[in-house]
This record gives sequence, C-alpha cells and structure tokens, in this order.
Amino acid sequence: MAHKHPESVLVLIHTEDQVLLLQRRDNPDFWQSVTGSLEPGESRLQAAVRELEEETGIRLDDGLVLEETGHRVRFEIYPRWRHRYRPGVTHNWEYEFRLCLPAPREVRLSEHLSQRWLPLEQARRCASSWTNREAIGRLIQSNHIGE
Repeated sequence: MAHKHPESVLVLIHTEDQVLLLQRRDNPDFWQSVTGSLEPGESRLQAAVRELEEETGIRLDDGLVLEETGHRVRFEIYPRWRHRYRPGVTHNWEYEFRLCLPAPREVRLSEHLSQRWLPLEQARRCASSWTNREAIGRLIQSNHIGE
C-alpha cells in the first residue's frame, strides 16, 4: 500500500446561505465537507476537482467555478490514522476551496451515507472537524463583508 501524502483539500460546497455536509460512511456521527489527500504529482486544484467529482458527482461545467481561498491549516493526524502515512509523519496541511452553487442540489454519494444542506451557522455548528468549522466560519465572515 502506498502511503498517503500529508497534504489534503477541503471543498466547501455552498449557496449564498447554505452549506452541504456529508455523513461519513465509516463514522456516521461525523459530518463534513468534501475532503481528500493529494495523490502523487497532483496539484491542489487537481485534487479538489477529483475529490469533488468522486464524492458528489459534481463536475466543473455549466460555469461552475472552484475557488482556492488561499487559506491553509496544519493539523495533527489522529494516531489511529497515522499508519496510512510514512513513518514519522504526524501532521497534515489542508488547503481550502469553495464551490458556490446557485441553489442546493442533491449530489451523488459514493463515499458517504447521507447529505444535508444547512443554513451557514447551523452547518458550522454541525461540522465535525475543527478545520471544517473554521472554514465555514470564514465563509460566514466573507458573506458579511460590506454589509
């Protein structure tokens, strides 16, 4: 088994006032945005596009734009998952992307059990990982600029 690369993407799929959260198959109590590790030789954008399509079936056509926010966070990899990485790797860099849709839509689930569109603040509270909650918080802040 090839080791995972300790860099990943987080893709917030949202409308003006809602965020899509996905329920993990391997942990039904865990709700998240689209996430995934970069594969060898893959750029952050390529990984985000691939993960978006793999986890939701959404393709970047019909004028959809996937935006890298320029925000990244470094987090400690849970000890139970470290065997997936090279020995000694304990932290991961996560790069944030956003995909704004004109309206909520059902997505094709492949790696998750369920999906739900939630108002921004409720989605922030329900996201299971702190990096996901912070990313939704930044989206909320960006929506309030200029009000």
